[in-house]
Amino acid sequence: MTTQNIENINVTAFDNMPSPEEIHARLPISDKAKRTVTHGRNLLCNILDRKDHRLFVVVGPCSIHDPVAGLDYARRLKALSNEVGDTLQIIMRVYFEKPRTTVGWKGYINDPFMDDSFRVDVGMEKARKFLLDVAEIGLPTGTEALDPNSPQYYGDLITWTAIGARTTESQTHREMSSGLSTPVGFKNGTSGDLSVAVNAILSASKPHSFLGLTNQGRVAIVRTKGNGYGHIVLRGGDGRPNYDTVSVAMVEQALTKAKLVNNIVVDCSHANSFKKPELQPLVMADIVNQIRLGNQSLIGVMIESNIEAGNQSIPADLSQLKYGCSVTDGCVDWDTTEKMIRDAAIMLRDVLPDRM
Repeated sequence: MTTQNIENINVTAFDNMPSPEEIHARLPISDKAKRTVTHGRNLLCNILDRKDHRLFVVVGPCSIHDPVAGLDYARRLKALSNEVGDTLQIIMRVYFEKPRTTVGWKGYINDPFMDDSFRVDVGMEKARKFLLDVAEIGLPTGTEALDPNSPQYYGDLITWTAIGARTTESQTHREMSSGLSTPVGFKNGTSGDLSVAVNAILSASKPHSFLGLTNQGRVAIVRTKGNGYGHIVLRGGDGRPNYDTVSVAMVEQALTKAKLVNNIVVDCSHANSFKKPELQPLVMADIVNQIRLGNQSLIGVMIESNIEAGNQSIPADLSQLKYGCSVTDGCVDWDTTEKMIRDAAIMLRDVLPDRM
């Protein structure tokens, strides 16, 4: 009697992946990069603890696909950060993994050559190299944690982590967040539901035990102590914004009821701007106005920004890609970014110290 194969029926291959330890050895963190990350995390924790009056701003491309343009953007952002640093703590948005409702390019790690070759091994190393380069510039970075194994490869270079609307309800991502070394922002659900984010903050603050990856690449039981720096990120939902004063007041009530600190970040993109990047400055201006009128809970904003405005499809001939333009969600251009951040700094410079 022939025994029928019942395992890995739909798997075509298992390709070897370097361990986190091997990638770290090839691209070790420098002393300067370590100082950038440590300093950035400490400042961000102080903002969340209300020991630092500044607003933090996570700003940058929807996703990284061209490291040359990405570093060009980072250098510009570092100069702007130096200019407004007394009022705004700038963190560069560096997203390598893109969740997909159906299909599409899944990001720089998954497909670094943008040709469906899916060289995750190469993408992971390139992603770490990019983060090292940005940290060497002296700019802290924020990213979305999508694959639970990725933080072992480059988590030592991240200052702030986001958990997306599609994964905030995921037990895997709540467990992972409980062990992350960064503050974590949990987005409300795609429907606009706040409870999934509130529950995620509570869950991630507790100890967990789960299957994970060691630096040597072995599967292990990961045991965490809990992350006390979870907070909510409002991104709108079901096609409607949720950054208005009434929505913010409802979030404050939900956080208070759950006995959580009223720390609220607003994502100026996604449903909050009806997925129209040109509306992001209006969202930012509204948040600034709420703070000027006395709001005590709004402690951060997110902006999708690039060198050029809008977005572009990925062409068959990659040489036709427009430099500094997003291949995922549309972004505001650099000139608009500068104006948004400078205007916010001017409007908030004399107001934020009073919130201490």
